[in-house]
Amino acid sequence: MPPLTAPAATDDPAAAQAADAALAAYEGYLAVAEDAEHEADPHHPDLKKYLADPLLTQVRLGIRDAKERGAMRTGSLISDPTVTEVNLDSVPVTVVIQDCLDAKNYRMVYADDTDKVVPGTEVGRYLATATATRYDDGRWLISSGVAHPDQPC
Repeated sequence: MPPLTAPAATDDPAAAQAADAALAAYEGYLAVAEDAEHEADPHHPDLKKYLADPLLTQVRLGIRDAKERGAMRTGSLISDPTVTEVNLDSVPVTVVIQDCLDAKNYRMVYADDTDKVVPGTEVGRYLATATATRYDDGRWLISSGVAHPDQPC
């Protein structure tokens, strides 16, 4: 996965720092969610390092549901995120990220036959949005995310 970068120009160092921290949390979220999905482990210990509810619960339920159906993910996502909004005045502080995810090689397969793709799960490039939230302890966690597979990018 290529390194993530914040938008090029900003006159506000606090906004730039927030954008950078949010993108780092987003990169961590994608990496650990991918690991958890590869292992079909809804309780992967690193999920809580990068995710907060309600997204944490959504990701765990998605992994659990796939596992119960005998499925898991293989491959990798390709990500191209951009910070679209920094809300320093909100409580808590939030950053909105828009991403063009390429999931062509990120396949939902049967755990007992990883060459066989689960019907109806194949997607290409699509838009996704996420919100990073800075919590009172200073951690940035991804608290919400929405995939828009019907919106190609």
